[in-house]
Amino acid sequence: MKQTPIVIALLLLHLSYANAQTPVDVKDASSHIGDSVTICAKIFSGIYLSKARNQPTFLNMGAAYPGQPLTVVIWGDKRKLFSYKPEEKLKNTEICVSGRIETFNGKPQIVIQSLSQLQIKN
Repeated sequence: MKQTPIVIALLLLHLSYANAQTPVDVKDASSHIGDSVTICAKIFSGIYLSKARNQPTFLNMGAAYPGQPLTVVIWGDKRKLFSYKPEEKLKNTEICVSGRIETFNGKPQIVIQSLSQLQIKN
């Protein structure tokens, strides 16, 4: 009986991991606020604000700004993880991004915490 809590914990971990991999169409991002998802779509444009607070990089997924259905946010402290300039290399490229959808000023976004959240599609 002592193994029961371990089995339950492993099952919950597996279910939460499976939830993080839920594929969602970029156009439906606003319907999944708070969910952990994977979204694959084209990056139409991006910008690096080197002089702004926290030096954000914004990647506009699914359409160009201001009509993008999802923004991928890379804060300055995470940008150093990239060996390239994401706003340049990923423009006009299909990528998949995984993470929890949040909102900023009413617009859906996923904040990149690690490189493993982002995959370039071939």
